[in-house]
Amino acid sequence: MSREEWESLCDGCGRCCLRKLEDTDTGRIHFTAVACRLLDLHSCRCVDYTHRSRRVPECLPLSPAESASRRWLPSTCAYRLLAEGGELPPWHPLITGDPESIHDAGISVRDRAISERYVKVADLEAYMIAEGL
Repeated sequence: MSREEWESLCDGCGRCCLRKLEDTDTGRIHFTAVACRLLDLHSCRCVDYTHRSRRVPECLPLSPAESASRRWLPSTCAYRLLAEGGELPPWHPLITGDPESIHDAGISVRDRAISERYVKVADLEAYMIAEGL
């Protein structure tokens, strides 16, 4: 798979850019409604994708070899689905041909998250949500 093909798998939901909390006892990952400061909350795209790892050190680049082991990826993520042997969901933009289909299906964080710029780290627990928002 070429780099361009790999990148096209991203559906633009923005869920991977939500801050997560890990339960140290169980290892369970909990999503919050708090998004990375680089996420445009309407387009659900990174405003500085090329330099994101330098600007946000905890932003982890994803490769095909790593996607199966990244349990913090949302269950709807194409990278995770394909790594686990699944298929793209019917609302995925590569299936519909429409980049808005992810938002129309209610899968994205569009206008439903808050930037980390406005939330203290100590308050993240108050923003815990079900994975699907």
